[in-house]
Amino acid sequence: MFETLGFEETSPRLASLYFSLALGLGFGVLAQLTRFCFRRAVIGEDRRQAAGIWALALVVSVLGTQAAVIQGWISFDAHRLLVSDLPLLAIALGGVMFGIGMVLTRGCISRLTVLSGTGNLRALLCLVVFAITAHATLKGVLAPLRSALGSYTVQLGDYATLAALPGGAPLWSALIALPALWVALRSKNAALALLGGAMIGALVPLAWVTTGFVLFDEFDPIAMESLSFTAPMSEGLFYAIASSAVPAGFGPGLIGGVLVGALLTALLRGQFHWQSFENPGQTGRYILGASLMGFGGVLAGGCTLGAGLAGVSTLGVAAPLALGAIALGGILAHRVLRDRPNAASFSPAGSPATPAPQPAE
Repeated sequence: MFETLGFEETSPRLASLYFSLALGLGFGVLAQLTRFCFRRAVIGEDRRQAAGIWALALVVSVLGTQAAVIQGWISFDAHRLLVSDLPLLAIALGGVMFGIGMVLTRGCISRLTVLSGTGNLRALLCLVVFAITAHATLKGVLAPLRSALGSYTVQLGDYATLAALPGGAPLWSALIALPALWVALRSKNAALALLGGAMIGALVPLAWVTTGFVLFDEFDPIAMESLSFTAPMSEGLFYAIASSAVPAGFGPGLIGGVLVGALLTALLRGQFHWQSFENPGQTGRYILGASLMGFGGVLAGGCTLGAGLAGVSTLGVAAPLALGAIALGGILAHRVLRDRPNAASFSPAGSPATPAPQPAE
């Protein structure tokens, strides 16, 4: 469709950069306003409200994306989230590692990106460590380990998508959306908070349709992408250190947009203030958590947005498995840290209790 829009001097790649900047800006604003975070939805003190916002985003994401598929605008055939050889071990292990990491850093990577724009230096350090680890896992020293773990696969054939199961896409979309809608309606959130969650969910099909249909050009194809933070963070790191050799694309634009959106929102609402670490033990905890999320996110096929919110919207089998593994890892880590509070700050056994680490949120 791109060639019919009349942009003679703009390539699809450049157009996707502009679009991803706007997409990230929207997400950064909405996520800061709603405190959108999967960790909060799983183990947060206000998890009922957080889960309601996240669930409504999932409803809109799934229904909007599948409506676009029905219209014939996009198709997930041959998409990486619907591969017939399911890397089950990598998804399970990576998801659990990511879940543990998001508890150690007190925020999933999308939430940490938003917090970085509000002056949170703990979150900013986590972004750097996450990006380096993810890039090393995709293309660096950790890539052989990733390949080895990913070689243990289960052959699903046509059943790599829920749409291939009895009832097809409409039934399975409803089976995902209806329970999520029930969670949202029972969350006792204000209408504006739920609206914010719905708008975040709408960004997912908007991104799929824009990159997979509006900007489609068979002579200059680009990848069909949506909200995700693992690969974009790696791409952003690579662009930051080699921008003269590598043009910016969707990933760096998305991350940059989120940071700017969160920064502007924090400044306008008087929420910007510098925050840092309290002690070396807390610093080590956050570095470890960010490393686990970087490695685990690549293994699992994405973060809580890439393999979660956007991934589930494709109806691929891999996405709900990854999201479930992330939730499991988060719950297990939360219970361990709750029962052994000294482990949260890496204090030596028998040492006096240290102050509770500042929350990333």
